[in-house]
Amino acid sequence: MIKKWCVLASFFLAGAAFAAVEINKATEADLDGLNGVGPATTQLILKERKKGEFKDWVDLMHRVKGIGDARATKLSAAGLTVSGASYKDKPNKEKAAKAPHKAADDKPPTLTPAAVKPASKP
Repeated sequence: MIKKWCVLASFFLAGAAFAAVEINKATEADLDGLNGVGPATTQLILKERKKGEFKDWVDLMHRVKGIGDARATKLSAAGLTVSGASYKDKPNKEKAAKAPHKAADDKPPTLTPAAVKPASKP
């Protein structure tokens, strides 16, 4: 019976160790306890959070220096969430904003013989 309780307790503690840490509610100790977040990053996060909650991962990456795509992936894998979402769940707004707009009726240019120049001979 004692063994069963010990096993149950170990599963509970293991689950608590991998629990998600919500960046907008995390304490300084919660943030420092995350793999990949040190005291300097914790202070940057807390300083920016005083200005307002982080809306999403893109907002976090814009406001906290040193958190880019690769680091956000690692932090998310360590259990960090922003507004309840992990980094893989984020909408890819940055790439969508940078992509050129292409209308449905856009057609590639047609090459006519006048538009093609013959190659010059050496």
